[in-house]
Amino acid sequence: MKHTGKDLFYERVLAVAGLGLLAVLLYRILEPFFAPMAWAIFLSFLLQPAQARLTSWLRGRDWLAAFALTLVVLLMFVGPLTAIAIAFARQASDLAVLLQQWLGQQEARSLADLSHLPVIGSALAMLDQYAHVSAVEVQAWLLAGGKRLLERLAAMGGTAFLGAVGTVLSFTAMLFLLFFFIRDGRAMANAAIRLVPIEPERREDLAARLAAVTHAVVRGTVLTAIIQGLLLGIGFAIVGLPAPVVFGVIGAVLSVVPFGGTALVWVPAVAVLLAQGRYTAAIALVVVGAIVSSVDNFLKPLLISGRAFVPTLAVFIGVIGGLAAFGVIGLFLGPVVIALVLALVSFALEPGSKSR
Repeated sequence: MKHTGKDLFYERVLAVAGLGLLAVLLYRILEPFFAPMAWAIFLSFLLQPAQARLTSWLRGRDWLAAFALTLVVLLMFVGPLTAIAIAFARQASDLAVLLQQWLGQQEARSLADLSHLPVIGSALAMLDQYAHVSAVEVQAWLLAGGKRLLERLAAMGGTAFLGAVGTVLSFTAMLFLLFFFIRDGRAMANAAIRLVPIEPERREDLAARLAAVTHAVVRGTVLTAIIQGLLLGIGFAIVGLPAPVVFGVIGAVLSVVPFGGTALVWVPAVAVLLAQGRYTAAIALVVVGAIVSSVDNFLKPLLISGRAFVPTLAVFIGVIGGLAAFGVIGLFLGPVVIALVLALVSFALEPGSKSR
């Protein structure tokens, strides 16, 4: 039986409609697993070198190596990370209470102390002279904004890690997916690359480019941010400032800001110490802050070690946008996605990407 042009047209329309329907259904099925899947992909990528070494030690038993690494992740989540999340929530709540007490009991004395500081006093005087904004208004804005921020952080802090994965079911799904991504992740990535309709040599170049960019973001940016936040939190604890875990986490997030970075956290803390007359502690925190801020200059190039360069602006947009869109996992997923998109665009614009 011969098919007319009209019949072929209807068959194609039905095929496209069927594929569209399947795509929508697949999206609805996978939607609850997006967050666990993102965590599993990210963690499996970090654990691939360990998986290769462990598989070699276990004489090719890749399933056993993947199971051991999945068990390590489980212990990390229910142990140290949960403890950090609880400490974060408690310290953020205590800090909000301290701010409220300071606002109610020490308002006048605090304003006088701030006005006598060399830099801050001049800035407050300029604001009052040129913008007609008094020191009282500045203090009220800062305290109100800080209190709201800390209350939000305290509300999300108790579930910052396990809550980012979701419910217990989602956490279980993440572990289940993680085992297979660790064991078969390399094969999955190679299969996905083979689907790209370009020449084989260009396909290998694309795979190497994407791997280099991902390593650059994860190792050079995310790991550097974690180290800076850790050092900043230790510095806050050494000088006796409250909530070192909270400010360490905030410092890690702000470390990707192109201008300021962790200085946006430790410079105001130094001003507070000076206002309290704790000059030795202020000098010590300046030293710690300078060390933390300089980590980018020597640690990031060492971690990247010749891998692909990722613009700071792309990382900043990825962190902020990823956090808003995906929650905690967005801190890691956002910069990776932005960097991969830029790498794909750059790859497509190269002369060798044109079809023969």
